[in-house]
Amino acid sequence: MALPKYYEFYVPFLKALSDEKIHQLKEIKDYIASELNIEESEILERLPSGNQTIYDNRIGWAGTYLKKAGLIVSPQRAYFQITSEGKRLLESGVVITNRLLTEKYPNFASFKEIKKHSDKTSEIAEEDLIETPQETFERVYKTINEQLADDLLTEIINQSSVFFENLVVDLMKSMGYGDGFVTKTSGDGGIDGIIHEDKLGFDLIYIQAKKWDTNTVIGRPEIQKFAGAMMGPPKVEKGLFITTAKYSQGAKDFANAQHIILIDGQKLTELMIEYGLGVSTQKIYSIKRIDSDYFSEN
Repeated sequence: MALPKYYEFYVPFLKALSDEKIHQLKEIKDYIASELNIEESEILERLPSGNQTIYDNRIGWAGTYLKKAGLIVSPQRAYFQITSEGKRLLESGVVITNRLLTEKYPNFASFKEIKKHSDKTSEIAEEDLIETPQETFERVYKTINEQLADDLLTEIINQSSVFFENLVVDLMKSMGYGDGFVTKTSGDGGIDGIIHEDKLGFDLIYIQAKKWDTNTVIGRPEIQKFAGAMMGPPKVEKGLFITTAKYSQGAKDFANAQHIILIDGQKLTELMIEYGLGVSTQKIYSIKRIDSDYFSEN
């Protein structure tokens, strides 16, 4: 028996969560292996890179896609719970496919970058796309990083506010800024951190760090309060407001009129991945091309 494809794990994944309790990923994998009578040898089979088993990889992506469709949630990393919509869909007895998820759940379609044809067949273009290997690699690389970004935000949300403030200072240092430090206990409405703009320490940047729910929208008043705190003493001209949440347009407009940079949860995780903070390199792929100079006799 061939190991099921990742989308063939959708239904058993939901079944493993059908009691509506929170379950660890290991429990889910054990349940699915038993439910589908998967052989031990198949479970241990590894990807060509050798970094992970194919079983773990496919289960992981099944969970990611179910989460993107809103059928499950992940209250913390490697723990999952079925949603009311996931429960409803499971009990309907329908065969859950990528096509179904694309047609019913826009967030899933957006994440998978699947678009429908304009004709009446409504076939999923993903199966018909003609991509160069380079384009495929770039798309897959982007998807992997988006999943990693989701996991990073979940991990950050489960840490303390003090941890988050230190994370922000660490990120600034990783990006090449000068020395920095957390100023005081979180929650006082003041400045959470201070960092030098350069390694010689000519200018200071004030930091406000807010570890809020990712669905929270920060409005203009919060940015105005931060601008007031920047008046000091000492007065500082440049500020960084960084959060796990999002910003309203009013907040962005006000910040643009000041010397305040806004970083939301999405940008935060992108920077952490780019500068290697809180993540480690699993594997490096080198894409090579012909060296034209080597083959030139001129």
